[in-house]
Amino acid sequence: MKLFVQRVLSSNVKVSSNLVASISKGELVLVSFTISDTKQIIDKMIDKLLKIRIFEDENGLTNLNIASVNGEILAVSQFSLYASLVQGNRPSFINCLNKEQAEEFFNYFKEKLSEKYEKVQFGIFHADMKVELINDGPFSIELDSKELGYER
Repeated sequence: MKLFVQRVLSSNVKVSSNLVASISKGELVLVSFTISDTKQIIDKMIDKLLKIRIFEDENGLTNLNIASVNGEILAVSQFSLYASLVQGNRPSFINCLNKEQAEEFFNYFKEKLSEKYEKVQFGIFHADMKVELINDGPFSIELDSKELGYER
């Protein structure tokens, strides 16, 4: 599982020109799943997401997590985080989880994240979304379950 976390001043998602989600200060989180993912990995990644300290304290140091700044989260599914360009110039999506399983995992992610953090909104799975953001910093971090040692 990968989460691409961007610290934002604001972000929103539109589908067919209709606003479906909008946040102010917080995190835009792009979410992707791969073949080896499990619900246990999702649980660990949610915990990590909520604990990462990417917001500045009074001294300008990144010592604060999302709850410490009363921030909001906008999570959007983005299968292409697992795209590979190892061979050629056209992305291969062989490492991406199939649509049905990815939707099940995204729904689980939504449910569990919403249980643990109140100020959260979501894009629409598999929709053609237009995502706008004002990146704060810019400050972006990729959380990879494999790199974090969460995979079997």
